[in-house]
Amino acid sequence: MFAAYAARIDRDQPLNGLELGERPAPAAREGWSTINVKAASLNHHDLWSLRGVGLGEDKLPMILGCDAAGTDEDGNEVVLHSVIGQSGHGVGPKEPRSILTERYQGTFAEQVSVPTWNVLPKPKELSFAEAACLPTAWLTAYRMLFTNAGVRPGDSVLVQGAGGGVATAAIVLGKAAGLRVFATSRDEAKRKRAIELGAVEAVEPGARLPQRVDAVIETVGAATWSHSVKSLRPGGTLVISGATSGDRPSHAELTRVFFLELKIVGSTMGSKDELEDLLSFCAATGVRPVIDEELPLDRAREGFERMASGELFGKIVLTV
Repeated sequence: MFAAYAARIDRDQPLNGLELGERPAPAAREGWSTINVKAASLNHHDLWSLRGVGLGEDKLPMILGCDAAGTDEDGNEVVLHSVIGQSGHGVGPKEPRSILTERYQGTFAEQVSVPTWNVLPKPKELSFAEAACLPTAWLTAYRMLFTNAGVRPGDSVLVQGAGGGVATAAIVLGKAAGLRVFATSRDEAKRKRAIELGAVEAVEPGARLPQRVDAVIETVGAATWSHSVKSLRPGGTLVISGATSGDRPSHAELTRVFFLELKIVGSTMGSKDELEDLLSFCAATGVRPVIDEELPLDRAREGFERMASGELFGKIVLTV
């Protein structure tokens, strides 16, 4: 079957390790289901995999891709939960939790095999492309906002780095849930787009907000860390799920953290139950993932290049 896969690890030039071509189709395995992929979305996790983060040389070649929607063996329309080993189903109770492609072949292919427990019904209201955007970036944003930040309708939230998949999801979900959302971006066009999606104000990174916020959604890391901490009200919560600009800020703002009793919470992906809730939320409210571009699988390299450059707003989806 045709697939986009990591053939080599290159920490400095990750796209040098990306190959497109034939790979073995998944073999039948007890407790697992083979899914015919209709759409799969790109995540920064895929770029990190090509750099060798979470993916060892001994696992190569590895088909990339965490997220997918498609049809199961009976023709049912389904969405995949990307965290393998969360429950032990299909892998055994001692299997450590991993994200798809860290141990198991991914979704950038005509077919993918996952534990049957990881297969969820796709709501009829969502297209395959829309559903394929949800299991990583949108689920991450959902958990950051509603589980780990603990915000309620009427609360205020700062979303750093508008344009990225998680940040875009947080703006849309926050608006739909009745939050007062502020956003940042270095790019004026992205700031305008953030306002169109529901942010009440979008500013350049580091700019003073009109008010301190109840929570910050942080995926940028070192470049925005100080601004994130300074933007919180006393007792506020900073939730971080990524560090695309690096994980070593020049100033950790520790005095402000303890003096104002701020909470810093790490967040990774989400649970199957949270994905079910997210799917229902989108179906019921009309909220839809923001898709920057859809490309056929054989043009996957173009999608990777756009994501690596940062010149996108929302998700890139590969269709099969």
